[in-house]
Amino acid sequence: MIRNLRSLREINLMRRPGLLVWKAHQIVREMIRPGVTTGELDQAVANHFKQYDAVPLFLNYPGTVPFPAVTCISVNEEVVHGIPGNRELVAGDIVSVDTGCQIGGWCGDAAVTHAVGEISPQANQLLDVTRSVLELAIELMPVKRKWSEVAKEMQAYVNDCGFSVVEDFVGHAIGREMHEKPQVPNYYDPEKTNQHGDFDLRPGMVLAIEPMVNTGSKHVKCLDDHWTVVTRDQGLSAHFEHTIALTNDGTKVLTAQPTADEEIL
Repeated sequence: MIRNLRSLREINLMRRPGLLVWKAHQIVREMIRPGVTTGELDQAVANHFKQYDAVPLFLNYPGTVPFPAVTCISVNEEVVHGIPGNRELVAGDIVSVDTGCQIGGWCGDAAVTHAVGEISPQANQLLDVTRSVLELAIELMPVKRKWSEVAKEMQAYVNDCGFSVVEDFVGHAIGREMHEKPQVPNYYDPEKTNQHGDFDLRPGMVLAIEPMVNTGSKHVKCLDDHWTVVTRDQGLSAHFEHTIALTNDGTKVLTAQPTADEEIL
């Protein structure tokens, strides 16, 4: 069930946290290089949010242990929820950075996977496919009736490219809270679709769509730190995410690059 359909005014207010999240990812992009630590990336994003009095959505997120950082940073076979620390990036790594913030009572959430130096052809293709399947979902939202129709095409695209879609983690609606209903799967399975609950695509919906794509199998596991999720077969994984509003005029990507007349605040 869709609990919260947002007015155009509310969607415009959600652009503010979206722009802050976009800027956070630009800060990370400029820092990505061999030798930088994942902890340094996290601290830079923390400083950015603090500058604007934005509340980091991930810090102290409840779990078996509270999440200890403002970003999830996942390297190579790590899928999601990697904990930043002393790990130094090396050339050939791919690193997924996921972060979000709340400001003015509204939330924004986005993820990007970066190349560290020159990466393998397979890793390059993985990044291209994962970025493209997110773009496909954004294109399909205004022309499909139900989310499952979008998810089916997302999964077909990824599978046709020889990769697999992670099914253990899905996207979500977003607004006053980071995680709102409904859940937004990136794949189509009739049994699991019924479990998550399919939904009509209606203007006013704001969704965080976040495909996670593996080079090998879809199967993942959680490490002993209670957060970091890795591929079971040690294959590479990539993750791209945007916060997207569906309006009467199509989609509006709230975590996208600002237009010429927009400022971060």
